[in-house]
Amino acid sequence: MIYNYLKALHLIFVITWFAGLFYVVRLFVYQIEAHHKPSPEKEILGKQFKIMTHRLWYIITWPSMILAVLLGIWMLTQRSVLLTDTWMQVKLGFVLFLIVYHLVCHKYFKQLQNDVVKHSSNYMRLFNEGATLVLFAVIFLVNFRYSMDWLYGSLGLIALALLLMLGFKAYKRIRER
Repeated sequence: MIYNYLKALHLIFVITWFAGLFYVVRLFVYQIEAHHKPSPEKEILGKQFKIMTHRLWYIITWPSMILAVLLGIWMLTQRSVLLTDTWMQVKLGFVLFLIVYHLVCHKYFKQLQNDVVKHSSNYMRLFNEGATLVLFAVIFLVNFRYSMDWLYGSLGLIALALLLMLGFKAYKRIRER
């Protein structure tokens, strides 16, 4: 019975974690665009976006990530046999990727809080798709875990992501000429 409660709580915190990741990167886009506006608009918008980003990051996103991961680990202690399933190993690989993505977001968060703009708003728009791709991959993986469809779906999603990135870069080069 405890497993079902853990699963419900885990899903709630996974959803809020993703919501935080989706929105924080969108706020990064707005912060970067505000950084390039003339005064006083630059300062007013910059200050407001910093406050919004700070609250979202530390009140929702970080706690959600920590709780989602801890509850996931707790669930795995309840059903450790799942660790022998290939689909679970692949899922945990995606989770590891998402944690790295989260940490990269934290690096960008710190830079933007200190008015250091190293990336364009277009870069952040593309970067924002990272969490989306992981979400799709994990949802399909879990739903098709006992058939080989999850493997083909996951590989197809990765291939799609690579093609999207290559297309985005090619389009950007064409635009710049």
